Amino acid sequence: MLRYAAGRIFWFIPTLLLITALTFIILKLTPGSGVVTSGTQQITAEQIARLERQYGLDKPLYQQFGIYVWKAVQGDFGTSMAYRPQSVGSIIARTFPISLRLGFYATFFAVVVGMTLGVLAAVNQNGFIDYLSVTLAILFYSLPNFVMGFVLILLFVVWLPRQGLDLGFNIGGIEHWQDWVLPSIALGAAPLATIARYTRSSMIDVIRSDYVRTARAKGLSERGVILRHVLKNALIPVVTLIGPIFAAVGTGSFFVENVFNIPGMGPFFVTSMTSKDQFMILAVVLVYGVFLAAMNLVVDLVYGVIDPRIRY
Repeated sequence: MLRYAAGRIFWFIPTLLLITALTFIILKLTPGSGVVTSGTQQITAEQIARLERQYGLDKPLYQQFGIYVWKAVQGDFGTSMAYRPQSVGSIIARTFPISLRLGFYATFFAVVVGMTLGVLAAVNQNGFIDYLSVTLAILFYSLPNFVMGFVLILLFVVWLPRQGLDLGFNIGGIEHWQDWVLPSIALGAAPLATIARYTRSSMIDVIRSDYVRTARAKGLSERGVILRHVLKNALIPVVTLIGPIFAAVGTGSFFVENVFNIPGMGPFFVTSMTSKDQFMILAVVLVYGVFLAAMNLVVDLVYGVIDPRIRY
């Protein structure tokens, strides 16, 4: 397993280089240089040329790419054009841990509740619990996360306190543990629905297997059959989803972080896209690429823990 993990980590390097190169080329093909950001005053052509020289944007493309990769290896991702004179590294170091923590809570909520709904739906197939679980999953999946955020705010921050039931939720930042609850639910609602649907489908397929009928014929209790045989063998498709989901929600969400006033990485990435802040875009893409590759590796290693028949 260690040899397999080392090989996968080694291939991270060419993968990240390819991702960076493609992003670099796409940015160069889009109009504008990025040195003129929204909200700036009138700027002359001479000032634009001076800023391009300052950021190294006047050099040939291969030189720009080589310089960026060399500095990135040393931990220098450049200076943000939209938030100058702040460095990209300082922005990511300040905001990424917050987005990662929110993503962890959202993923935990999605996995626990989603798998519970999926298991209950599969065990009670075509029953009331099944229909209720499927309805909730469809509802959570249909609502965008920012709409879900506003609904939660109206319910728990506005309406319930007026009814005399104040649970301590607010949207003024992340000072207390209650401040993480609503954004985690809003961010994890759509992944919850996906996990519930896959869990239900995988559980139903496994329940119909021959070895499950054999286990029941041997006199095992229904709970033992579900926990020891069905659930464990149905986890592979679900675990496959968790890695990319965590990578997606753990690298920032523009809408949820804006709605709940959370100083995460999502708003910076969106702002950098609209202003073509290429150093911020490249850094966020690299963070996401590393995170996604790492989570896929973790998922692959978990396969061997869930199913001993899998060997690397």
